[in-house]
Amino acid sequence: MTECTRCGGKPFYTRRYSGETLCASCFKDSITDKARRTVSKYQMIGTGEKVAVAVSGGKDSLSLLRVISDVYGPRQNSIVAISIDEGVAGYRDEALDHARSLSKELGLEHIVLSYKELFGFTLDEALDWQDERDISSCSFCGVFRRRAIDEAAVRAKATVVATAHNLDDYVQTFLMNLMHGDVARLAWLDPSYSDDTFPVRRVKPFMEIYEEEVALFAYQSGLPFQSVNCPYMHEGLRSEVRDYLNTMEANHPGIKNVLLSSSLDVISHYARTSDKKSVPCSSCGKPSSNGLCNVCRMKATIEEHVKYGP
Repeated sequence: MTECTRCGGKPFYTRRYSGETLCASCFKDSITDKARRTVSKYQMIGTGEKVAVAVSGGKDSLSLLRVISDVYGPRQNSIVAISIDEGVAGYRDEALDHARSLSKELGLEHIVLSYKELFGFTLDEALDWQDERDISSCSFCGVFRRRAIDEAAVRAKATVVATAHNLDDYVQTFLMNLMHGDVARLAWLDPSYSDDTFPVRRVKPFMEIYEEEVALFAYQSGLPFQSVNCPYMHEGLRSEVRDYLNTMEANHPGIKNVLLSSSLDVISHYARTSDKKSVPCSSCGKPSSNGLCNVCRMKATIEEHVKYGP
C-alpha cells in the first residue's frame, strides 16, 4: 500500500507531476512551505512590514489569508485583510461574508472598498451595454479591481499587498499577453520587480502552487467555498486558456510547471532589457505605463455608453 513519501502516514494526495504521495497533514505543510519559499526567493515580504492581503472571499484568497496570518503574524508583521465589492448582484455578498468571518476568526482588521465608492458606479452598472462592446467584462473589472486594491491598501497604511494569484493564473496571464501581442507587458510580470511610483508593492506568494492544490488546501483547512460563480467569468479569453492548460496538464502531468519555468526565463530577459518605467497619468496622476492610465481610459469608455446615477 502506498504511504506518505514524507512521514509514512496514510496517503491523501499524489502529485502526478512529481510522483510524491502525501498524507493530509504533510500536504497542508507542503503548501505553507512552498508559499514561504516563494516569498523568500523573491523577497516579497520584509520583517516588520504591514501586509494587506487581498481577500475576495474565494478559496484562493481565503487560503492565502490563512497562510499569511499563520506564517507572518508571529514574525511581527502587521496584517490586514482588504476586500473589494465590485457590485455584482447575487454574487459578491456571500464572498464578503466569508472574508469577514475568517478575518474575525484570525483577529485581523478587515477593510471593504466598493467600486461605487471609488469610481461612482457598480460593475453591473458599468457593464450594462454588453451587446454594444467587444471588450470583455473581465478586462474592465481587472483594471478597476487592481486600482481598488491599491487604494484599499493605501487606506490600510500597508507597504505590501499580497494577492492569491496561483501558478495557473500566472501562466494564463503569460500566454494571454503573448496571444494579445502585448509582449512589452511581460516585463511587468517579473516577481522580483518593484516600482517605487506605485503606492504599494504587489506580491503573489501562491504563484508557484497549482490552483487545484490551493483548492485542496482550502478544503483540508475547513475554509468555505463560494456557492455562486461570477456571472461574467466565461466572457474572456482566460476561460479558454484555463481549459486548454487543464487538458494539457491532464495529458502531460507537470506541463504547467514547465510553462512557469519557461515564462519566468522569458520574463527575466525582458525585465533585464526593458526600460519599463511608470509615468503619472495625464488625467488622474496615478502611475501608468503610458500617458493615460487604463482606469481613466475605461471610465471614459463607460461614460460614453452608460448613464448611471449616484
